[in-house]
Amino acid sequence: MSAASDIGHIVLSYDDNRLAADLFGEYDQNLARIEQKLNVEAVARGNRVTIKGPADLCDQAKMVLDSLYYRLQEGDTIEQADVDGAVRMAQATDEQLMLPSLMPESTDGGAGKMNFAQIATRKKKLTARTATQDAYIRAMDRADLIFGTGPAGTGKTYLAVAYAAALLERGVVERIILSRPAVEAGERLGFLPGDMKEKVDPYLRPLYDALYDMMPADKVEREIDAKIIEIAPLAFMRGRTLSNAVVILDEAQNTTSMQMKMFLTRLGENSKMIITGDPSQIDLPSGEQSGLVQAMELLHDIPSIVRVQFTAQDVVRHELVARIVNAYDEDARRRAKARRVLSREKTRQLVTKEHLAELDFAADEGLAPLYNEDDE
Repeated sequence: MSAASDIGHIVLSYDDNRLAADLFGEYDQNLARIEQKLNVEAVARGNRVTIKGPADLCDQAKMVLDSLYYRLQEGDTIEQADVDGAVRMAQATDEQLMLPSLMPESTDGGAGKMNFAQIATRKKKLTARTATQDAYIRAMDRADLIFGTGPAGTGKTYLAVAYAAALLERGVVERIILSRPAVEAGERLGFLPGDMKEKVDPYLRPLYDALYDMMPADKVEREIDAKIIEIAPLAFMRGRTLSNAVVILDEAQNTTSMQMKMFLTRLGENSKMIITGDPSQIDLPSGEQSGLVQAMELLHDIPSIVRVQFTAQDVVRHELVARIVNAYDEDARRRAKARRVLSREKTRQLVTKEHLAELDFAADEGLAPLYNEDDE
């Protein structure tokens, strides 16, 4: 692979014609996606691509293409979501705390390629698609207790389960324990028949989906039967010590304070605890404090506990999902601002009434003239 560049004009060539074709995409659809996302022009001819546009955006496009080409060399396949993810990662390179690591510069003097964090099992390999996902995977590598919070569609639960499956397959841990509070999101599900596993399965389906993606279905079933993968309803975990395991608590915003304290104190030797949730989607009864919110407030200054905050910019589902999340977030901000204004107005009115009452009391005692509107 070689490159010749000028300001706002970069020419890239790739040694492997077959991989170059995969990189550019069918009918150059991947290049078209990069053009759309980065506002550059990318024109392919054979195994070469010419990028034109603002210099900084051309550099980002080069970083995207080089990183995707490296993944193809490693045997990965490239989809549109991977292109979008590479673009997001390239755009985040100025944010030092969320910077994906860079490989050493190539021998031909070109810039280094982004080294995306990955989770791999024998069945599947996942690569971070946003800088926050990259930070999340790296946090799971180095910390024993991780909070992953943010809106739906950011991959926080899926990546946690995938990471647990990878550790189990490598023999780093002996068990995976999945838990989720059984709180209905506004619905009343009524009586659920079956044993405990069958009763809580509807709540844990998103966790199962990630397991089946990362492991063969028959292996998942065998390990569930053998209690290697365990379904542990949150209410039934009291008194246990969870050692040599990855323990995942999903939808943690719907735990009470006591439930969260109980769960956090189950952490045993050689275990990791990953807690995911969206504090903006609390389904607890009115007036009940979320255990997730309280825990993050109380534990924020403990260095060995890591919190990774996802935002709408990290949504990796359909593009509309990010817009929907933004719309709801904006509405929540407007409502919060309106509540603050109303609260200040009520406080002002209360102070005014108290002042009037003091004036009237003073007048009754002969200490001051009666209050009248001319005093305003």
